Amino acid sequence: MATGMTRREAWRRVSALMGGLALMDAEALLAGAFDEAALDQAMAGGIGEFTASDIAFLDEIADTILPATTTPGAKAAKTGAFMALMVTDAYTDRNRQVFREGMRQVDEACRAAAGTSFMHATPAQRLTLLEALDREQRTAMEERAEAPRSRAPAAASRPEDEPPHYFRMMKELALLGYFTSEIGYRHAMRYIESPGRFDPCAPHVPGDKTWAPHA
Repeated sequence: MATGMTRREAWRRVSALMGGLALMDAEALLAGAFDEAALDQAMAGGIGEFTASDIAFLDEIADTILPATTTPGAKAAKTGAFMALMVTDAYTDRNRQVFREGMRQVDEACRAAAGTSFMHATPAQRLTLLEALDREQRTAMEERAEAPRSRAPAAASRPEDEPPHYFRMMKELALLGYFTSEIGYRHAMRYIESPGRFDPCAPHVPGDKTWAPHA
């Protein structure tokens, strides 16, 4: 992950990317530090309930969301391992369960729609599926936000207490993992190590990459 980056700063930046929406289990996500060695270890042998095959699966999901173009994609940034580490270390038991079940649902949905597993689907098939899941999660979260606050006893579950849609969790972590990685900083965005020269009027024309905020 980007050198010197604090998790609180990463949370703030990716929340801005998603229109100001708070990340799932945000306070827990602030607790640890990014560790490149931990990503390598997770990719080789898994982490928690996630096997190396699970991490490869998450890599393909993240890479479909953020594919390689003129810059490296999410898989090159080890985003799948990042996602598995964050779910293992920062998510509640209930949200971990929803996320893990969501992985199974992604594969089942792909088999139903394309007649093959997600790992064996073509890039176009994967994209079509994830676009449909993104529409599904957006509708689900909007309906939840619009639902009236329950007047039931405080112990009863309220809509805002329920885990987010599983694909929302996946999308959030893919964005967070990629845009706080060295690849995200140095290739997807423009980055200059600071301190450096103060330039209040740096040229920026349509089509230019955004500047990566300094850690």
